[in-house]
Amino acid sequence: MKNNKVYDIIGIGIGPFNLGLAALLQPVASINSLFLDQAEGFDWHPGLMLDQATLQVPFMADLVTMANPASPFSFLHFLKETDRLYKFYIRESFYILRKEYNLYCQWVCHQLTNCLFEKKVENIIYDEIREIYIVHVLDLRNNDVTKYHTRKLALGTGTQPNLPQFMQGKNYANVLHTSEYLDRKKDILESDSVSIIGSGQSAAEIFRDLLPETDPSFKMHWFTRPDRFFPMEYSKLTLELTSPEYVDHFYQMPPEMRKNILSRQPPLYKGINFDLINEIFDMLYEMSVGNKSLYAELRPSSQLDSIHPEGNTHLLNFTHVQDGASFSHISDFIILATGYQYKEPEFLKGIENLIQRTEEGQLNVSRNYTIDLRATVFVQNAELHTHGFVTPDLGMGAYRNSVIINSIAGREIYKVEKRIAFQQFNTSKVWTAKHSS
Repeated sequence: MKNNKVYDIIGIGIGPFNLGLAALLQPVASINSLFLDQAEGFDWHPGLMLDQATLQVPFMADLVTMANPASPFSFLHFLKETDRLYKFYIRESFYILRKEYNLYCQWVCHQLTNCLFEKKVENIIYDEIREIYIVHVLDLRNNDVTKYHTRKLALGTGTQPNLPQFMQGKNYANVLHTSEYLDRKKDILESDSVSIIGSGQSAAEIFRDLLPETDPSFKMHWFTRPDRFFPMEYSKLTLELTSPEYVDHFYQMPPEMRKNILSRQPPLYKGINFDLINEIFDMLYEMSVGNKSLYAELRPSSQLDSIHPEGNTHLLNFTHVQDGASFSHISDFIILATGYQYKEPEFLKGIENLIQRTEEGQLNVSRNYTIDLRATVFVQNAELHTHGFVTPDLGMGAYRNSVIINSIAGREIYKVEKRIAFQQFNTSKVWTAKHSS
């Protein structure tokens, strides 16, 4: 089946970033866009949709507000349309419940005409003569294949669960990633023990969720490699690093310098919400009143080296990173809170000859988020190594999408701030003070 229409841009993957791009493009009559996703519909991290979990950025970091506060696809407009605006106002919190953010994104999807689900991109080729991409798409409902044509692409296929190297190629029934947590929670609670591995927000949320369930028949252990359970750094001057000028500063650095800086920045984007850390401590304190025994244990400085199934349990081997001692632990279930990483989609192989790469083989992402020689293939959340730790930040999604849209249009559709920080990140002068004599 052939679709002869030539789109200005086709987005592949409909997560928050490409959904924001779709919403910002919907009112732009001069740009024809289409967005495709193989899922049945939008559903953001369903395995971690815990009742009390919130985003770690304020509500203004929705899909569109930071690009266009007047957009009909804003979170506040969603609240107004669903009769929840006054409830949100009285709640007096900038931080959206994760499950409500998911509902908001689903609401936006239903408003858009340029998003199609159950469409799997199988291959892409480039027509040199017509200077267009031909996108081969399988309809998962009827197995029909359609060819779509577009001048540009936006890759928003997202990140995938990151597992330790020693787990590559292995699949143990009761060893799961945090993305599977809620699907397996009932099984976990029916076991005798669970171990959580990791030091970030997801690990803390699951620990807090299971903590009230611990008792003599159900024990929980939380192991982390860092020497502490560190909070995400969230001071206002630190937040200025999530700015266009810091991205400019980081982008201009040599690759080795970027790598070194990123290795020192985990507390800026991988830590735990400060309030959640305090809540966990308070819960532990309350549970210990009267010197009662606790059935939850926290073990920092513990590097997991291997996992070996032993009947219905698992043997975990650790190294204590401070004193070098080895130790072992046995647990029924293991939850790997080991984060996510970008994985290139298979369909990129069809246009590999157009893709620019670094010496290490990574995507060489330009400042305007393109990866090809013609500056026509944009990426979302695949540029951590070139643009810095702000890459996965929802608060910078609207900024990146504004840059992408303006690049597509060849003119300014959405205003892009050039400078928002009080700090100066490089050695060039930003302004000169005038002194009267």
